Formats: sequence, structure tokens, C-alpha cells
Amino acid sequence: MTSHAHAAHAAHATDAAPAPPAASPVRIYDTTLRDGTQGEGINFSVTDKLLIASRLDQFGVDYIEGGFPGSNPRDITFFQEARSLPLRHARLAAFGSTRRAGVKAPDDPQLRTLLDSAMPVITIVGKTWPLHVTDILQTTLDENLAMIEDTAAWLAAQGREVIYDAEHFYDGYKADPDYALRTLAAALKGGAATLTLCDTNGGALVDEFKAATARAAAEFGPGRIGVHCHNDSGLAVALTLAGVEAGATLVQGTINGYGERTGNADLVAILPNLLLKMRRHAHCAPRLPELRELSLYLDELANLRPDTKAPYVGASAFAHKGGLHANAARKIKSSYEHIDPALVGNRTRVLVSDMAGRSTIAMKARELGFDFDEKNPAIKKLIEELKALEFRGYEFEAADASLELLLARHLGRRPKYFDVEGYRVIVERRKDELVAEATVKITAAGRAVHTVAEGTGPVGALDQALRLALEPVYPRLKNVSLTDYKVRILDSRRHANARTRVLIETTDGRRHWGTVGVSDNIIDASWEALRDAMDYALMRHEQKP
Repeated sequence: MTSHAHAAHAAHATDAAPAPPAASPVRIYDTTLRDGTQGEGINFSVTDKLLIASRLDQFGVDYIEGGFPGSNPRDITFFQEARSLPLRHARLAAFGSTRRAGVKAPDDPQLRTLLDSAMPVITIVGKTWPLHVTDILQTTLDENLAMIEDTAAWLAAQGREVIYDAEHFYDGYKADPDYALRTLAAALKGGAATLTLCDTNGGALVDEFKAATARAAAEFGPGRIGVHCHNDSGLAVALTLAGVEAGATLVQGTINGYGERTGNADLVAILPNLLLKMRRHAHCAPRLPELRELSLYLDELANLRPDTKAPYVGASAFAHKGGLHANAARKIKSSYEHIDPALVGNRTRVLVSDMAGRSTIAMKARELGFDFDEKNPAIKKLIEELKALEFRGYEFEAADASLELLLARHLGRRPKYFDVEGYRVIVERRKDELVAEATVKITAAGRAVHTVAEGTGPVGALDQALRLALEPVYPRLKNVSLTDYKVRILDSRRHANARTRVLIETTDGRRHWGTVGVSDNIIDASWEALRDAMDYALMRHEQKP
């Protein structure tokens, strides 16, 4: 599907006038593997980087920046192995800086390392701001221009596509616009194919950014201008889009906005805006429905929890909680959804709370696979119980599995897999070791089962004891494991006697689901959530093998 087809599909969500004729295609330059890895908490192995490069190529980005060749053993190994990656479209780029002051380009070891990487594209960064030239590099303005031109000329002469990153361009432009433009001219004269304007400090505002970009595009041709933005002012996505409006045709960014300080421009937010709303074309346009999957894939490799509030791809991006909103969205989706979520691989979700009405409950039930009439008397009883539970502290937004079990019970469709006779947990210190021991008594498939398990904590011991009891009867539970556990004190004024809410996330390796428990006793709340997690795993396996 082309970007124009995406736009037509999304037209239901806007009342805008017909789009103007298609503008120049936009090239997408991903720097997740270089700039993204400078973000706090981001650390990719060589294998991770190779997997990401392949996935980005599959998605259809045009350039993949791999890092600094020779800067560390990981990147050295990456570039060695990246040479044999069977990429279908993307061009790999090695990143480095201009030659040093007073050194000829062929004699600069760093530039030799860039060439030795054997990458078809070399991106070099140079100084644009006089402050950096005189105070950081401690050289002259003329020598800096020579460094930029010589570097671009020598690399281009070796048959490489040269992309010039004008570091601190917007700060430099504000300080001395003529000199900032002279640095671009030097790179172009040397043979750079693209001039990327960098908002390195992330401090530019939209109007000044757009004006500076438009001037550069007018001077050097829009097909030669790119933009690279940081999010220090929370404007990286807006600035990038403004840059494209001003004439830039190359967009640099990272997946999920990974990057130093507050991050880089987020390609996951930029791409839908470019393709669906600005009607621009990019090679990756047909893959846009894979955007959410790509975002989640990168978060998984980075060992980060996905941002549920992320625009377009977050789990909450198309979630409706208020009964009025949910009812309107059911009738006309565009009334509360700015695009069709499927265009980016997402979906509409209905959140059920004490604000829910009959239509909201019916929508949620259908989302969970229950098909029934809104006039079903069970709905009224369900709403009454739901509101009572929420008043007591239950919260089902992150506990769809517990909600589905509740729905199934009210509709008479919840099977009984086991009965709990009782449980007990003891925590004791044995010399320097703290040990929790849990005992569980259940009846399953007509068999009474009594198990005991130990763990480092009471919840882990309870989880293990319940599994020991159930797995002989239901072997499929061996693939089920707890992945997250959260506790919330609901009324701190009661101090140690406060009511507690426990949310548990569980997976079977293919799906994740959440369950909730509430009690004055944290162990009892945990037990309720654990029990629901096992019940749900059994019910879903039976209904959807």
C-alpha cells in the first residue's frame, strides 16, 4: 500500500481539504544504532545491532547509521559483520568527524578507519558555530572550513556517498548566519551529497528553525537538505516536520526517540505524520502498518517497557474510557480517533471503569470476544458489581484478564478449573537467609492436591506452590510465567493497615495479560491476582488453542 493509499484510508478521520500534489519523496535516516545508543539505559549487543539493522531494512528505511568504526570493540565487530548483511534497500553509514586541524585528510587515522569500515555511506560531523570552532576545537574559522571541504572531498574521491552533519547549525545560525551557511557551502564544494542541519542542543523553536532551514534549502537546493533534531525542548517531532515543510528531504531520527539526554526525534511519531497527514512519500510507506510491531521490537531488545502513552503506537493511543467517548467512537470511529489505528498496526481499546455504561461494557465485551445483546440483563448486574469493585480499589485498565473472567462469570461462560481449599505463607529468617514457605490446598479434576514450595519472597513461594498443584493436572501451565508485579497502597492514611492493590502481568510466551487483586492483606491481594492469572491461562487455552 502506498502512502497515498494510506492517506485515502485515513481520510475518514479528518475534514481537511484534499491534499496538494505529492511533494518530493523523503528519505529516512535512522540513527538508533549510534545516537540512540547514547541514551541512558540503552545498551545493544553486536547481535542486537545486527538484528535491528536487518529489521530496519525490512521496514524500508533508506539509511542505517551503525556507529563509530573503531571507537570500541562492539562497533568494530558490528561493522565487520555488517558487511555481509543481505540488506535489500537500506544503505549502511559509518559516522565520524572531519579531519583534525593541521592534518591532511589522507593522513588522519580516524578518516582511514571510516574508509576501512567498507560502508557505502560515510556521515561526517563538522563545526558550524564559531564558539565551537574557536573555543572547543581551538582553531581558526578558515581552517574549520578547510577541514570540512577537505574531508568531504577525500571521502567522495574514494567513491563514498558523503552526508555532512552540520553540528549545532541552528545555534551557529543565530550567532553568525553567514558563517553557518559557509560551512554548508564548504561541505557541498567538497562533494557532500546531503547537508544535514542539526539542532544538537535541542533548543530551537519552530519558527526560527523553519526560517533557517528554508534559507539553507533556498541556497543549496531542497534535495540536498536534511534535518536532525533533539528533544530537549519537547519539540523534536514538530521541528522535524517543520523542516520538511521548509524544504528538507532527508529526516534523521531514532526509533522510539532513543537518544542522549531527553532523546532524539522519534521516527515512530514522525513517519505517520509525514505519510498520513503531510501526504509525503517515503520508501517505507507500504510498511507503515508494521510500525507498532517495530516499536515494540526495539523496546524488547533494549529491555525497556513500552511507553503506553506513545503517539500512534502506544497501547493507550486509541483507548477510550469515558462512556460518552466510547459510545461515540463505536458509532463513528473518527469522532474520537484522528486516524484508523490499523494504519500503524494499532487497535481501538475500550477501558472499563466506574464511568462505564451499558454500551461501553458491550463494546469491551465484543473486544474480548463475547458477542451478545446490550439489553442482556447480565449487563446491569455486571455494571453494578464493576462499580462496587472499583469503589473498593480494583482497577481493570491494566487487568483485562480479570475483567474478562468477570464478564465470563456474569454470562455463565466461566469454567471451573480448580477450587481453592486454602493457602498459608510463612516467612522466616534462617541464619543469614530469608526464606518464604507457601502451602496450597486445591481440588482439580476431582483430585485433592496439597503442595509446599519455598521462595525468596512470599509471592514467589505462593506462585510456585500453586504451579506445583496445577501443572500435573494442566501441563500447559508450564509455559506460563509471571513477568511483572506491582503494588499500590490505596489509602495511606491507614498506614500499615491500608488496603492494597496488586497488579500482575503474566505471559505464556506468545501473549501477555494482566490480573488484579485487592485486599487489606498484601498476600491475599497477590493470591487473588495469581489465581486469576492461572484461571485466565486455562480459559484462553481452551477457547483459543
